[in-house]
Amino acid sequence: MSFTMAIVGRPNVGKSTLFNRLVGKRLALVDDQPGVTRDLREGAARLGDLRFVVIDSAGLELAEDDSLQGRMRRLTERAVAEADVCLFLIDARVGVTPADEIFADILRRKNAHVIVAANKAEGQAGEAGALEAYGLGLGEVLRLSAEHGEGMDDLYRALMPLADAYEAIAQATEPEINVDVVEGEEGVYQPPTKVKPLQLAVIGRPNAGKSTLINKIIGQERLLTGPEAGITRDAVSVQADYMGTPMRIFDTAGMRKKARISDKLEKMSVSDGLRAVRFAEVIVLLLDVEVPFEVQDLRLADYAESEGRAVVVAANKWDLEEDKAGKLNALREAFERLLPQLRGAPLVTVSAKTGKGLDRLHDAVMKAHEVWNKRISTGRLNTWLALMTEAHPPPAPGGRRIKLRYMTQVKTRPPGFVVMASHADKLPESYSRYLVNGLRESFGMQGTPIRLIFRDQGGANPFKDRKKSIPSRLRKHVVGRDKPF
Repeated sequence: MSFTMAIVGRPNVGKSTLFNRLVGKRLALVDDQPGVTRDLREGAARLGDLRFVVIDSAGLELAEDDSLQGRMRRLTERAVAEADVCLFLIDARVGVTPADEIFADILRRKNAHVIVAANKAEGQAGEAGALEAYGLGLGEVLRLSAEHGEGMDDLYRALMPLADAYEAIAQATEPEINVDVVEGEEGVYQPPTKVKPLQLAVIGRPNAGKSTLINKIIGQERLLTGPEAGITRDAVSVQADYMGTPMRIFDTAGMRKKARISDKLEKMSVSDGLRAVRFAEVIVLLLDVEVPFEVQDLRLADYAESEGRAVVVAANKWDLEEDKAGKLNALREAFERLLPQLRGAPLVTVSAKTGKGLDRLHDAVMKAHEVWNKRISTGRLNTWLALMTEAHPPPAPGGRRIKLRYMTQVKTRPPGFVVMASHADKLPESYSRYLVNGLRESFGMQGTPIRLIFRDQGGANPFKDRKKSIPSRLRKHVVGRDKPF
């Protein structure tokens, strides 16, 4: 999915009909009665070879109060502000109305890319309305018929250059994950730069202090804060120089238990926050020190680990704690017991209100990022594997002895390893955990997700047909040799 397009316009101009055509399914209700759509609905759109996210929105109303129409309008305006492209639909048979002119001005201010389309323009019925739409001052007007599928080729041509631009932006900003490693290579850690800043997401339950923490990091009141839970509605990213380290920091909405989420806007906010995890390299799980490690905290930590991101756990509101030593011991004990998959991950205490502990948080984030990028040579891994199997040999299920023949690292971000073994499918999960814990302790890889894959090799020698490279300092002594070392 290269970009997001929001379909907006007055009620009953055909937004949901066009949405259904683009996604290829009747996902949105369609009726002649205006105002059927009230919530935002997302779908995976296909138009030729283009793949993008399309959002169906409620009809724009001239209401700014807290009535139903006013709330629907604010929700639609939020979608407009977040979407990469806005498709502004008018009814070609009705022509441009005063409300259309007001909404065109709003769209011009809130979104850089607005495409105007006159819907219901099949035949000659909408000719006058389509021509009238040029007066909105938003560029060329597309003539569409969402009901009959007319004008889709014109929409494709209008979206194509924008799709290419957003694809380039996505490739430049998305973090590199599952990076291939040359076998035997032991890399040197490359710190973040202004061109490639560290991508950091702050997640947690509502009212944990995420926005306050980010404001303190960047040194300005950039994000809205307050005592009420749930102020942040969407994932917002800010550029920061955090103690000399270039970073792009994502603030996310507080995430409650799914069963407690009934508001459509909150559902979208949580979904937006989970997407921010996939755009990050390091995740800061912010806990409220008064009620740490709630079920939702554990689920968020597990989600970040399953996505392969480095995790730092930070206990906020530390300034309010009186028995700091006792509380810290209780936090560490609960962390080890409740999050064994993140064993050894940094646990730091901070106060977003006073700024206390921000230096410790920075050091923990940098250490987690370094471990996430760690590479270990094949030689060191196989020496370590021999010692581990000698100390605790693999089991022999059904009398068949399992042999771990050799091991190599194939990925970083997060570190991934492959172990070639005989009868690999018989190896129990407990032995895999034994090796993963050994990797953490022996190579200082605490806190980062580790991917360990076992492949069945049988009795073949992996080095049988591989030529061994000759060091450059020895090549002069072996000129003319047919056989390598």
